[in-house]
Amino acid sequence: MRCGSLQASNEQKYLKGAAILAAASIFVKIVGAIYKIPIFNILDDEGRGSFQVTYNVYTLLLTISTAGIPAAMSRLVSSANANGKTRLVKRYFSAALPAFIIIGLVAMLAMFVFADAFAGFMNDSLAAPGIRVLAPAVFFACIISVYRGYAQGHENMVPTAASQVLEVLSKTVFGIAAAVWLTSMGRAMHIVSAGAIMGVTVGLGLCVPLLIWYKRKMDRRLAGVADDSDELPGRLRVLGRLMKVSIPITLSASFMSIMTFIDTSVVLGRLQTGALMLTEAAARSEFGIYTLALTIYNLPPAIVVPISISIIPAIAAALAKGQSGDARSIMQSSVKLVNLIAMPAAAGLMVLATPILIALYGDSRQLTTTIMTILGAASYFASLQYISTAILQANGHERIALITFPIGAALKIALGYILAGNPNFGIIGSPIGTLACFIVISILNITFIIVRVKERPKFSGVFLRPLLCTAVMAGAAYLAYELLHWLGSGIIGAGRFAVILYLAVSIVLGIAVYGVMIIATRTVTMEDMKLVTKGEKLAKILRIR
Repeated sequence: MRCGSLQASNEQKYLKGAAILAAASIFVKIVGAIYKIPIFNILDDEGRGSFQVTYNVYTLLLTISTAGIPAAMSRLVSSANANGKTRLVKRYFSAALPAFIIIGLVAMLAMFVFADAFAGFMNDSLAAPGIRVLAPAVFFACIISVYRGYAQGHENMVPTAASQVLEVLSKTVFGIAAAVWLTSMGRAMHIVSAGAIMGVTVGLGLCVPLLIWYKRKMDRRLAGVADDSDELPGRLRVLGRLMKVSIPITLSASFMSIMTFIDTSVVLGRLQTGALMLTEAAARSEFGIYTLALTIYNLPPAIVVPISISIIPAIAAALAKGQSGDARSIMQSSVKLVNLIAMPAAAGLMVLATPILIALYGDSRQLTTTIMTILGAASYFASLQYISTAILQANGHERIALITFPIGAALKIALGYILAGNPNFGIIGSPIGTLACFIVISILNITFIIVRVKERPKFSGVFLRPLLCTAVMAGAAYLAYELLHWLGSGIIGAGRFAVILYLAVSIVLGIAVYGVMIIATRTVTMEDMKLVTKGEKLAKILRIR
């Protein structure tokens, strides 16, 4: 009985952490969209293209610098905490921080000094100012990653969530202000783009003192905790442990950023040298159209990322204590949760692509809608890739991603090269490559989980019912929008405001239908609700058995 109670307690703690990060991530993405919507309405297609190219360079260096350390810190700190080794916990932090300060400085200098070279390689000569503006952001992010990983290792997701909120609010305020000011001065669009992206640097810089404060607060709580550490290893040895875990994760995560970096360069190059023979400005405009859909496509995976972050320390702690049943249950509930979130979100982006683009950007071009529809499907498989990779990492199989990611990346780049140079596809080749990439990685990851993870989750019950509920929801939302548009066009018209109204009603109806379906089909059960705080009471109200 005690074991079952402990299992439920651990899962509730994991879900609470996931809920905190998910709530913060949803808020961050909403505010991030608010940040990008006015900026993308200020910028033309060329400006949006330069904005995205700049961000891709930043993401590559950021990922190389920071991707592995939060996961490594959270996993090792969680295991040390589970075994009462508080001095070892502190040693992990004291070894990691100076090392990543140095890494951040090197990455910052590389971005600033070689900005023109990066821009040239990306086939967008106007991206250099934005790359220089983002250089300090990589330095700040390296410091932030150590602090976030340390907090996540204590299964405390509040510092990460709070810093994310501060970052996005600062980014929004400073980025929009800079874009408006530079536009009023009549500056070129690529300079306005660089000013808008400056908010990222400011936001990350402001996160550093906040996370230092949270770290000191956590350390005061640990001051009186008994320590069961054996002989404490030296800092270099501890750093070696961190690197042993973080380097494979960094390499696997970097493959995606490297893929995006190379793919952007390849696609922009092929638009200029393939059958289309576009000018650099025209190719940049095409990429700017693609960028409009990219912003929305990132929403479902962004909600999944907090779940994937939360399960790594939760599973690691359960395995360290020998609670294999607990670990299996966490893995299964996380995959089911991702399906319940990502499937309907992806379907909604696909069936409502046109009204979403009109509502946000006033863009009704068929090209943008086509890109959005393809990326909507890709968003689900990107989400599935995140959670399946996290399960592998939490079980000590982080090197498997070194196999699956390169295969997906190679496919995306190959399809981008072939299709972008084809006049029948052009820029559409890039989202097709993205979709194919994440389908392949997801299938390979799940295959490896089935083969290599001893206490693997049971996948049979976590895919079919969410898929059925999603299909009904998508059909209801699509039919509702079409009917409202047909009936309302003669009354309030078909302008942007009217589309927003029709879209809002369709989304609300779709959510309601989805809620009814997941209860009627028992997709969500009483056992699932027990894992959520006060879930049993809610289950009784909703008559979930």
